[in-house]
Amino acid sequence: MSRLLRSGAVISAMTMISRVLGLLRDMIVARYFPVDGATDAFYVAFRIPNLLRRLFAEGAFSLAFVPVLSEYKEKRGQAELKDLIDHVAGYLALILLVITVIGVVAAPVVMWVFAPGFASKPSARPDLAVEMLRITFPYILFISLTAFVSGILNTFHRFAIPALTPALLNVVMIAAAVWGAPYFDEPILALAWGVFFAGLAQLVFQLPTLTRLGLLPRFRLRKAHEGVSRIMTLMIPTLFGSSVAQLNLLINTLLASFLAVGSISWLYYSDRFVELPLAIVGVALGTVILPKLSSDHAKADASQFQQTMDWALRLGVLISLPATLGLVLLAKPILATVMMHGEFAWRDVQMSSLSLMTYAVGLSGFILVKVLAPGFYSRQDTKTPVKIGMIAIGANMALNVLIVLPWYFSGIAGAHAGLALATALAGYVNAGLLFYHLRKQQIFQPTKGWRVFLLKIGAACLAMTALVWLASPADAWWQTASTWSRIGWLTGLIALALSSYFMALRLLGMPFRQMLGR
Repeated sequence: MSRLLRSGAVISAMTMISRVLGLLRDMIVARYFPVDGATDAFYVAFRIPNLLRRLFAEGAFSLAFVPVLSEYKEKRGQAELKDLIDHVAGYLALILLVITVIGVVAAPVVMWVFAPGFASKPSARPDLAVEMLRITFPYILFISLTAFVSGILNTFHRFAIPALTPALLNVVMIAAAVWGAPYFDEPILALAWGVFFAGLAQLVFQLPTLTRLGLLPRFRLRKAHEGVSRIMTLMIPTLFGSSVAQLNLLINTLLASFLAVGSISWLYYSDRFVELPLAIVGVALGTVILPKLSSDHAKADASQFQQTMDWALRLGVLISLPATLGLVLLAKPILATVMMHGEFAWRDVQMSSLSLMTYAVGLSGFILVKVLAPGFYSRQDTKTPVKIGMIAIGANMALNVLIVLPWYFSGIAGAHAGLALATALAGYVNAGLLFYHLRKQQIFQPTKGWRVFLLKIGAACLAMTALVWLASPADAWWQTASTWSRIGWLTGLIALALSSYFMALRLLGMPFRQMLGR
């Protein structure tokens, strides 16, 4: 597990750089662009290709491609491996080009499908949203090819470059917001063009590493290629099974378009803070274990498969539970410190904090899905996750009806937070069913010691929660304090949370090696 831990640490470190830049990007956008119809228009226009990226590129395609690529790597020669890469590149590029052209031409229809209530709001900007969607839609072409290259690099244990690549999106968008916006009559159009050029930059950034491996693809098309056919067969159901959380977020965007203006932006900002630990822990673990589990399955090494799953689950639980509590406890302090500058007002902090707290409730579930799902995909079983995924989507829709509608019709502000809570609870439905079927099919059985492990983590979380709650200033202080005072207090509270949690674990007799899941 040491090699996996080092690889996971590399991905987490690179992801941390990207996410910190992402927070800086959001701070700059919030500073220069008020939360209004124009920013809602941009986030809808950005979310659509970004959703497709997660569904197709990082979700369905990667989870279907990496197991087949790993099998070719383990069992076949270099020539067959290169032939697979060439033909996957050819088919992928062709399909993406067609999707991109359709998306650009049919942008008004796509916008209506994804945000049907957007045009009905007096201060909404549906025409601007369509214009920006036409600019941002080619991002799906660039970033999907980037994910294709990342899958190859990860299979060959080159994790750092793919993990650092998303940082380029934030760098380019920051430059667009600060230096590009003044050159546009509609300043927010600069952000849309930033998305376009960031997608191209991310693809180019990875090509030198791929070239050094001797695997730079030649785009080829051959009918009935065995490897491509298998990947396509696996990919179709994986579209649902791998991306339930993203489909739930899409449902939230659709429903939020009917709520108060600003709801889409508030959900976006709160989602960004939940995405930080999810990417650093969940995505990192899922990325490093998928090639390993695929290799273990190809070698028929059931013992190593079990050990890898157990290690990833322990590490995921160890980090996700305190992270969940930390986001709930510090929602307003985080948003006030990071986002409350320029046009981002205290009311935006209050509204965003409601959805941040309810999103955060589901963080552990989201992370567990990232760890559990590769247990099926590595075995090229896509049917089970897709069935579970459909159940989770149904649960999310039912929970939206049960939670959001009463909230909305009561007239109480913050109905968007109900959307976040429904997504969070649906995440646990997804994770719970994945775990149940892994055990039922005897793919994974937890090792001894889990009950004591969870009790110690629970006790440490209680100690951390009590100390952070007692040490936190009142809301009124966060509203009026200076920026540097807020930064100082928030840093201190985070340090207190981390130190108290791990100190409590140590006092409860959990050794450092066990904390790392080793």
